[in-house]
Amino acid sequence: MAGLDPTIAYLLIGVVVFIVLIVFLSFFPVMLWISALASGVRISIITLVAMRLRRVVPSRIVNPMIKATKAGLGLTINQLESHFLAGGNVDRVVNALIAAQRANIPLEFSRAAAIDLAGRDVLLAVQMSVNPRVIETPVVSAVAKDGIEVKVRARVTVRANIDRLVGGAGEETIIARVGEGIVSTNGAASSHKDVLENPDLISRTVLGKGLDAGTAFEILSIDISDVDVGKNIGAHLQTEQAEADKQIAQAKAEERRAMAVALEQEMNARVVEMRARVVESESQVPLAMADALKSGKLGVMDYLNMKNIEADTQMRGSIGKPSDSGRSDKQ
Repeated sequence: MAGLDPTIAYLLIGVVVFIVLIVFLSFFPVMLWISALASGVRISIITLVAMRLRRVVPSRIVNPMIKATKAGLGLTINQLESHFLAGGNVDRVVNALIAAQRANIPLEFSRAAAIDLAGRDVLLAVQMSVNPRVIETPVVSAVAKDGIEVKVRARVTVRANIDRLVGGAGEETIIARVGEGIVSTNGAASSHKDVLENPDLISRTVLGKGLDAGTAFEILSIDISDVDVGKNIGAHLQTEQAEADKQIAQAKAEERRAMAVALEQEMNARVVEMRARVVESESQVPLAMADALKSGKLGVMDYLNMKNIEADTQMRGSIGKPSDSGRSDKQ
């Protein structure tokens, strides 16, 4: 560097120093260490460098530790770092612990960390313990014993139960159980007018079933916000049943008509067959008489006498039968 211009040499030295300073500060968070010491958090610079090596962002551990120390929670760096390595949200857990301490809610770090790792918002749970939340159910349709549909909408006031947040059911279970209680209560009512006159009957009945068992919440109250009268389901079902009975009766009548038509056609076929047999038999009579005349079993005079008897019989029958003119004269 003897042959370089002094200005350029100083500039190169400044650039090198700046790069070395950046590299140093990236591995040695001096400012964060100073902030921690100023806040009363006893942590060494070697510990911060070790966090870097463990791929832990030091600010995500030190800043929550500063808040915890100022709040007097008595946490350690190892607790926060282990929760961070487990995939938890350290800042949210510390905020929840501070909120629980201010609200006189007993909550330990291990419990808060377990709730956070379970996927629940532990800070929101603490806030719900202090300020209960109102859950509004969708419109629940139920039918009373008189067949009238009743539509009910309810508001459920719940408070988070921190002891049951891990493994407890969520809001969907609360809504489903409340809806089931509304349906059973309305179904047991003798008339829809009873539900309209006393909507608090639903609240008392549903609350008495212990719907918050096994859930992460404690039901404080169930308020009926809206009750409407829907369709006459009983009459609608009766109408549909009558229409179905009508169609069944029509189908049976059509079946009987088809059977009658088939029977009539069968009888006509039998009559035609009998007539054919009669014609066939009558056609055999002349042949039989001719054969009798030929063989001498029947004489000519006998044949003529038979014809005379037939003619006399036909004449007597025509005389005894009333004529159409005689009927008209009598009328």
